[in-house]
Amino acid sequence: MKTSLSVIILTFNEELNIEQCLKSVADWADEILVVDSYSTDKTLEIAKKYGARVAQREFKNQAEQFNWALDNLEIKNEWILRLDADEEILPELKEEIEKKLSELPPGVNGVALRRRTYFMGKWMKYGGVYPTIILRMFRKGLGVSENREMDEHIILKSGKEVVFENDFIDNNKKGLSFWISKHRDYARREAASHIQETLTNAKLKNSFYYSLPSFFRAFFYFFYRYFLKLGFLDGIIGFQYHFLHAFWYRFLVDVEICKLNKKI
Repeated sequence: MKTSLSVIILTFNEELNIEQCLKSVADWADEILVVDSYSTDKTLEIAKKYGARVAQREFKNQAEQFNWALDNLEIKNEWILRLDADEEILPELKEEIEKKLSELPPGVNGVALRRRTYFMGKWMKYGGVYPTIILRMFRKGLGVSENREMDEHIILKSGKEVVFENDFIDNNKKGLSFWISKHRDYARREAASHIQETLTNAKLKNSFYYSLPSFFRAFFYFFYRYFLKLGFLDGIIGFQYHFLHAFWYRFLVDVEICKLNKKI
């Protein structure tokens, strides 16, 4: 008997990732909903192979697309799980969800899960990356994605959340070139979001990271992640990941912030 759980997955040209994601939930969750942004590869073919119900819609950003799904799709179950196409649920987490979900008391409306991040096939265990604890399950009607361009999270409209003990995996298989291209786009979007939010949010202006000098803070953050948080224990692939994610990406965000500030 399958678990009474509705899984929502947003996709665009995810043929390299989506099958592993669907394999991890298709024999377990009794409803899978894929919201696709007009993929031109085999994404839809694979989704239908695993019994997913597919809707297509133009993509604006993750938050807007996910909230559209919540508001417009017929979702049959009380509990909803959000997954990205490059993520998968581990067997021990499935067992934990099966055991605990029906036992959660009224007022507990969300469940945060522990994410393992993989880079070039290797689990990043150090550098403050693991575990990343994220709210990913919630009762229907009581969760929504923050309306943000970047770093959006699911938030509860009411009630409490609990944290489950086991992990899910984030393991994108599209390769390093895709990762770099994606983070170039992220840097532009994060810079624009930062500029907009600092105009209205005094707390953000005074946050510790952004109170540090531009560009220097990228060096500081890499030092913190790689040495103080033991990122060096992730080996040579870990060095590549922590350097790119903690230094190169943060440095690029500052470049984009400087470019935007000149236009204001």
